[in-house]
Amino acid sequence: MIFNIQKAKWAYLILLTIIIHTGSAQQDPQYTQYMYNTQIVNPAYAGSREVLSFGVLGRTQWVGLDGSPQTGTFTVNFPTGLYKNMGLGMSIVHDQIGPAIESNAVVDYSYSINLAPYTISKLSFGLKAGVDMLDVDYSRLELSNPNDFSFQNNVDQKLYLQVGAGIYYRTEKFYFGVSVPNFLNSKHFDESSLQDESVNNIAVERLHYFSIMGYVFDLSPNLKFKPATLVKFVSGSPLQWDMSANFLIHEKFALGASYRWNASVSALAGFQISKSIFAGVAYDYQSTTIEDYSNGSYEVFLRFDVFNRLDRVLTPRFF
Repeated sequence: MIFNIQKAKWAYLILLTIIIHTGSAQQDPQYTQYMYNTQIVNPAYAGSREVLSFGVLGRTQWVGLDGSPQTGTFTVNFPTGLYKNMGLGMSIVHDQIGPAIESNAVVDYSYSINLAPYTISKLSFGLKAGVDMLDVDYSRLELSNPNDFSFQNNVDQKLYLQVGAGIYYRTEKFYFGVSVPNFLNSKHFDESSLQDESVNNIAVERLHYFSIMGYVFDLSPNLKFKPATLVKFVSGSPLQWDMSANFLIHEKFALGASYRWNASVSALAGFQISKSIFAGVAYDYQSTTIEDYSNGSYEVFLRFDVFNRLDRVLTPRFF
């Protein structure tokens, strides 16, 4: 989509409005392929795949709109302990929107309890702890008044602690989890404080509550169906509810769709390249007026599992 000057001005105003209204109740980055990126929001997921597992996700939101959100994540986790009842991992998130860049790196730990002796039925408790870094560079903005005092002091590498927790239950076919990725008062860019020239333009983040759930149905020997959902709640912001439906064909191809309440519809596809490598891609079509000024949102995901001779291949691990 080619912008004319008038549209570009309106797109810029829309983006600033989004930043303004989300600054005081800052939302964490959103993901369409949340079913493959669980560790970011719930540390109890660490080690649940029972192998050394690496994950990389990249998301470009509202393509064609200057200053739109750009997000990248990296995760690694593995089981440990005498009975492999513990999991360790690391999560890294890099998120940029407009003049603000937020990055965090955390360590994830989980402890699992077997609830059934002869089948997979585990309840895991998780903790995550790390640091969050915030940068805001106002020189990236095209200001009508470059001498405005409110935009003279950048935020440079402000560090804050991050501590979160989660619970995750799973069987061979079902999973359910609840989590709060950060209990502490980490801070974010917020121009609502511009009214007070003595205060930096950062705001205390409110708690984010996540709930995830999914189930795998065996429709035939070569076809599996998994509905899944994610609910995110932040005080002062609209409830975010994602619903998805994916089909796994011949344990190789994954095709599906997703709907984010009052926000977007998405198409998802994935391919099990080998027993160790899975790749996924998603496209979001915004159901709001922002679609008039952008070309949708794109997301790619790559997972790499490292097996040893004693590891059994999990088929399929839809989650």
